[in-house]
Amino acid sequence: MMDKIKMEEIDNKINEASKEGRISCKVAQGIGDELSVSYIEVGERCKELGIKITACQLGCF
Repeated sequence: MMDKIKMEEIDNKINEASKEGRISCKVAQGIGDELSVSYIEVGERCKELGIKITACQLGCF
């Protein structure tokens, strides 16, 4: 489980990058890479925030 500060950092990046409640898979992956967290963790945070991941290259979202 990640700490609260890291979770807030991820949430802030997701909220900054999202437009109309959506974020592209490529951007979500970039957030994971930038913050050194797994794509799954970024996806879970998006889900918690109600942000839909679009244009997924892996077909996961």
